[in-house]
Amino acid sequence: MKEGVLVAAPEVRVPARDAVERALSELDRRLGPSKVDTSEATRLAYAVDESEAMGRTPDVVVLAKSTADVALTLEIAEKHGIPVTPRAGGTGRTGGAVPVAGGIVLATHGFGQILEIDKQDLLAVVQPGLVTADLHAAAEAEGLFYPPDPNSLKTCMIGGNVAENAGGPRAFKYGVTREYVLGLEACLMGGRVLRTGRRTIKGVTGYDVTALLVGSEGTLGVFTEVTLKLVPNPTELATILALFPDVRAAADAVRRVVGAGLVPRCLELMDGATLDAIRAQGVSVDLRARAMLLVEVDGRGVSLDDTIEKLGEALTEGGSAIDVVAAQDAAQRARLWEARRLLSPATRKLAKYKLSEDVVVPRSRLVDLLVEVDRIGEETRVRHLAYGHAGDGNMHVNFLWDTDDERPRVDRAIEALMHATVRLGGTLSGEHGIGVLKAAYLPLEQSPELIAVQQDLKRVFDPRGLLNPGKIFPTGHVAC
Repeated sequence: MKEGVLVAAPEVRVPARDAVERALSELDRRLGPSKVDTSEATRLAYAVDESEAMGRTPDVVVLAKSTADVALTLEIAEKHGIPVTPRAGGTGRTGGAVPVAGGIVLATHGFGQILEIDKQDLLAVVQPGLVTADLHAAAEAEGLFYPPDPNSLKTCMIGGNVAENAGGPRAFKYGVTREYVLGLEACLMGGRVLRTGRRTIKGVTGYDVTALLVGSEGTLGVFTEVTLKLVPNPTELATILALFPDVRAAADAVRRVVGAGLVPRCLELMDGATLDAIRAQGVSVDLRARAMLLVEVDGRGVSLDDTIEKLGEALTEGGSAIDVVAAQDAAQRARLWEARRLLSPATRKLAKYKLSEDVVVPRSRLVDLLVEVDRIGEETRVRHLAYGHAGDGNMHVNFLWDTDDERPRVDRAIEALMHATVRLGGTLSGEHGIGVLKAAYLPLEQSPELIAVQQDLKRVFDPRGLLNPGKIFPTGHVAC
């Protein structure tokens, strides 16, 4: 297990040993030994993802190379009653790819090709193991654009992005993954292969099963092909950096930007503790600044000069901005964004342990959320920092600590944050999902009736509860 894994696995049913042995024998015989890995090193590596969730070491890792491999694995698993945990890049933040019941980890990173890019119909057909950044590059080479941009885009994969309904900085203007999924091929427990959706922009035939599957966190089906909408690539791009004395001034600037009718594709906020983490990585930031906005605007075939001027006026109105500067070239823009994308690993260096929560509140309550975060940190005596997508109210609140005796205070801080988020009219997750780490808090936001309906849907797709058990819904064991 990786160092620093902190959150125990929920209480779920673990398969009987004799059933596991029968399943292993059939997997090996029907898939072939090259796709069935029972080595200890591999099983330990696939027992964790990029979250702090603790799983059980799987009994086997199936390295799927095709839809047929996935379907066959799910057929055998259903036959023998073995739980299956789907996995793409393993970069999730809430334990979605952690096998809490052991059993089979079904890895889809082995097939990640772009099957088609259609410039006329503006779509791409891809496999689940495709790295998100590779799709970006391929689309842009054709003059097209795939907007969703999770910060782990260089390592995360499309299958996981769809399972978690991933977002990213550009979601303020362009939306999250769900807005770009036109259709899916998904394998269900028992080996059934389901095709949902369409290749057209419009379509209202039957229930929107595609939208249901997106964001289902691997609990309903395993994706083997994804049809994605593309848009024309913006030809003009500008990045502006604004420094402020505190987060209230920065949040007020966000309000002015939106109030002026401007729709940046990115509107990122970092608090003072986050800026300290950036400085510790050798990035020069004015020491007077205790908050930063990173703003990016784009367009196609039009000058951005007027937009940049209006943006500058909105950011500097009231005289609270310490400095507002525009990136002079692509290299400087890339350096600014690289510092933003390195925030998660940078904050990990500040303490032995870190838990990150991606809560969302209405944009009008952003200041209230940040005030609550500071209050919670002071009351619980837990170090914290916050950064995130201010344009859509999605903030990543990080709690940091070094010793085990601090952990109860951290748990209280997380619980208080969840209560505060819901009280402010917000939601528990904007792009990371619920997974293991937030399952205990789901009833804070959703009624028992709504949770029951979702569990009923889960049983339609997976009657025996074998696909990614222990995720999303509370199990009776406090997982956070």
